Amino acid sequence: MDDIILLSVLIFAAGLLYSSVGHAGASGYLAAMALFGLAPGVMKPTALTLNILVATIAAVQFYRAGGFSWSLFWPFAVTSIPFAFIGGAISLPDSIYKQVVGLVLLFSAYRFFRYNQPAITYSDKPMPVIAAVISGAGIGLLSGAVGVGGGIFLSPLILFMGWAGTKQTAGVSAAFILVNSIAGIAGHLASVKYLPDAIYFWAIAALLGGIIGSHLGSRRFSNAIFYRLLGIVLVIAGIKFIIA
Repeated sequence: MDDIILLSVLIFAAGLLYSSVGHAGASGYLAAMALFGLAPGVMKPTALTLNILVATIAAVQFYRAGGFSWSLFWPFAVTSIPFAFIGGAISLPDSIYKQVVGLVLLFSAYRFFRYNQPAITYSDKPMPVIAAVISGAGIGLLSGAVGVGGGIFLSPLILFMGWAGTKQTAGVSAAFILVNSIAGIAGHLASVKYLPDAIYFWAIAALLGGIIGSHLGSRRFSNAIFYRLLGIVLVIAGIKFIIA
């Protein structure tokens, strides 16, 4: 029970911090579960389930705050959804899964360490639809296979290319994560039977974190110290995966 409570606290923190930037926290949940030694077969469906809950809240909050663009969303989503479904059906060997997740977590850490750097100016230039469609397919496949929503890859891509500002990027990322997470878990629906009994505790923790974080995030909340602390946790977990 002590482990369940402590892991719930970490999941709450991940949900709060990630949702404040339009993400759902999958890589944070994976990091927390890795620290507690959960089996890969349990981690993937658990992370996707929590992702769906938090992404739903974040998508609604940012939509209400005017942070969503259909024209920016659909070119990525149209290919990411089927490829996330395919990725969800892929069961990687434990050794490969750990290496892939480790790299995802390290990339996530890099993303958060860089989060408070000066933002790239939004150029308002049109987004090449073909480039977005191809990118969506790649992100969707990786997201479904690993058990993340893909926002951690989509957000920096949109911001780096200058296709949208930070608020709109967060809103589109939240919706993108939601559809990818649903597609990913649908692609491997049988994995739901491996959800642990403690999922109810973790779901409540993730929901509370998501409600608070997305509410603050849709109003430009940020805290560089918290993001760097989360980055440290991701680095520890990522290295733990890679060298395991």
